[in-house]
Amino acid sequence: MPALDRFSAQAADYARYRIDYPGALYDWLLPQVPGRERAWDCATGNGQVAAVLADYFIRVDATDLSASQLVQATARPNIHYQTARAEHTLFPDQRYDLITVAQAVHWFEPEAYHREVRRVALPGAVLAEWGYGLVQINPDIDPVVQHFYRDTMGPYWDANRWHIDDEFARIPFPFANVQRAHFAVRRQWSAEWFLQYLRTWSSVVKYQQARGKDAVALIAAAVTTLWGEGEREVTFPVFARAGRVE
Repeated sequence: MPALDRFSAQAADYARYRIDYPGALYDWLLPQVPGRERAWDCATGNGQVAAVLADYFIRVDATDLSASQLVQATARPNIHYQTARAEHTLFPDQRYDLITVAQAVHWFEPEAYHREVRRVALPGAVLAEWGYGLVQINPDIDPVVQHFYRDTMGPYWDANRWHIDDEFARIPFPFANVQRAHFAVRRQWSAEWFLQYLRTWSSVVKYQQARGKDAVALIAAAVTTLWGEGEREVTFPVFARAGRVE
């Protein structure tokens, strides 16, 4: 099956407008990891997670399908970026203490990916996968965004996207000592920043490619009016799972 690349076209905006992850997530994850020598951040995108892991591990290997995304990635002396599919890398066997995947595992072929995880993980290593759901703002704006997400953009989402809505419940996770957790990312955004974030959605890009129009323009006026002047708090619900590779 061809690998899906839905983020090269908007790589620069993705790096600018997408959220990073809360410190509480790493506080939950890192104590589960037995070693601190090597980590693999799979589907690293612009290196958000890799940059954090670089503070804790001697070496971080970070891979992504998209070379355009890697151009935007955070540079650190101990982060080594390369293009690679999640399901097939050139890494040696039994190399990593921790493997992470943020907001991406729903794009993978799970069986092949988990086979690769078992190959490159050290015995007792930890695999952590997480993602974040639909943004929440307030009772006035949320229905507009929800309608845009499910109804207007519905035909333009890949089927993989719906795994986010059920927090990967239908994606197998056949590992030991599975731990799950929830977090929240809160940011202060203007209406303009929020609309730019929406333009990083893969469905919005597909709409643009198919119809030659900016889908976000369909709700921009309504969102801007409801938003008002200045910034509002936006909240992204983050879900995570981690397990031991045996």
